[in-house]
Amino acid sequence: MSICSFSQEEKSEKITNKGKFFVYWGWNRANYSNSDIHFTGNNYDFTLSDVTAQDRQTPFSFNDYLNPVRITIPQNNYRIGYFLKEHYTISIGVDHMKYVMDAGQTVKINGEINSGTPFDGVYNNDDIVLSEDFLQLEHTDGLNYVNVEFRRFDDISHLIGLNHRNFQINLTEGFGAGILYPRTDVTLLGQERHDEFHLAGWGASAVVGLNLTFFKYFFIQSDLKLGYINMPDVRTTISLDDKATQSFTFFERTILFGGRFNIF
Repeated sequence: MSICSFSQEEKSEKITNKGKFFVYWGWNRANYSNSDIHFTGNNYDFTLSDVTAQDRQTPFSFNDYLNPVRITIPQNNYRIGYFLKEHYTISIGVDHMKYVMDAGQTVKINGEINSGTPFDGVYNNDDIVLSEDFLQLEHTDGLNYVNVEFRRFDDISHLIGLNHRNFQINLTEGFGAGILYPRTDVTLLGQERHDEFHLAGWGASAVVGLNLTFFKYFFIQSDLKLGYINMPDVRTTISLDDKATQSFTFFERTILFGGRFNIF
């Protein structure tokens, strides 16, 4: 009789979240919409239309993904948060994505260039090839979206007949907003690049995720995040007069590993 009673208690004990902290680390892949990029400087003012780009996730190796000295090299995500109430969290974190403009693509260009290069001229919806000697553009260290998120968190285990304190299935959804602090690597018309971290703009996002929690404290989580990035001040060269403006949407998928715990 005592064994049966213990088994029933094991299954039905309620796990509470209010007042707990959580942290996680993980990795992402991202897709980006086409974007118009406007370049301005002392000797040029032009816009490239419908520029395409890809992410650049590091191929898996134990050294790059698990070595503490190198774990920031892959596209990664990290976050710390707090359960304000049983079902609501607030958190701050970084989505370290990477954005690489596709080399060699042909796009439309409008504007004027007078930089003493073979690309000088006035353009009116003309075609131009984004060759290495004209433009290379990457946000690869990275496209850093530093954001605050507010989410709802619900245990949905009972929907599939699961009721056990050592394993829960949770649904989480919410929204976030923050700043873009990229390290942008640009080579434009042969000028010396800037390639330093710089506050370039802002972003906003909506997210939905599935969380699997083990033994009350440890979890694996996967998120789908749709967001908008607006960067009106991208540094392109060492000159403060040179900059680019760019906005686009992104779709991010993550796999995350973390824990939640009481401090007090």
